[in-house]
Amino acid sequence: MFKKSIQKYSGKINEIQIGTGEKAIKIGGENTLPFYTFDGDIINTPKVGMEIIDVCPEEWIDSLKEIYKDVSSNTVEWAKFVEEKFNPDFICLRLQGADPSGLDKSVEECTETVKGVAEAVKTPLVVAGTGNHEKDAKLFENIAKELDGHNILLLSAVEENYKTIAAAGALAYSHKVGAESAVDINLAKQLNILINQLGVKLDNVVSNVGCSAAGYGFEYLASTLDRVKLAALGQNDKTLQTPIITPVSFETWKVKEAVELEKDTPEWGNQEDRGISMEVSTAAGVLAGGSNAVVLRHPKSVETIKNFISELLA
Repeated sequence: MFKKSIQKYSGKINEIQIGTGEKAIKIGGENTLPFYTFDGDIINTPKVGMEIIDVCPEEWIDSLKEIYKDVSSNTVEWAKFVEEKFNPDFICLRLQGADPSGLDKSVEECTETVKGVAEAVKTPLVVAGTGNHEKDAKLFENIAKELDGHNILLLSAVEENYKTIAAAGALAYSHKVGAESAVDINLAKQLNILINQLGVKLDNVVSNVGCSAAGYGFEYLASTLDRVKLAALGQNDKTLQTPIITPVSFETWKVKEAVELEKDTPEWGNQEDRGISMEVSTAAGVLAGGSNAVVLRHPKSVETIKNFISELLA
């Protein structure tokens, strides 16, 4: 008679809550590899969030702009629309308008936008910055103060600004901090250690170990996710036991398969379908590798990945 062996791990991923009230979510908490329900407990299912931005999405493909045409000029209305129509696990508000090389919106204006969204919806909120380390530090410091009590996730702190963001987000105020590194287990570990040395408990930290679209160096991301999870679980490395969030939409909607117009490359087929396929395949890959939450842009991608998760855990 066949006797199935069970792989037990000494380590466990930290469980972290984002948001408050009845729609608050928890990520992490598992003591086994992704979807390995036969080996251990998947306490919290992976979560799927939707991306919105604080400006009209001029660079988004036409079909996406069409979905949000009535609300995209008002970030609060956009968030309410997404919550009511698509019911994501969380909303990721990306402060694209704050970018110094773009509109360079003020810290105060951006903070008011985030506050308006947080007060208008019950869905947990993840706030993403501009990628400009200096501006993001100022942004997140002020946002953390003004949104104290909402338990948002600040995405992300990097080596250049983690002292400001982590101290404001998780020490001065009651939020969660995203620790962003560049697809390398040692960099992820180092940043978590540095944040922890500030006095921030690692059960207030979510890791963003980087992202790449499927086919664009994705093997580096896949191997990093594998190494991080195996070290956290198998070696009980507490510095790597933070849940992982992956902003998939940030990368997949800017590769050529998603942005190339049909009239320029008709043999590639429908542009919207291509973008969705790229987003879905990337999200499925990172979830299978160990991501506890993904950020997506297209409603069909959200629906598909939610079904993917529920079928694997059924």
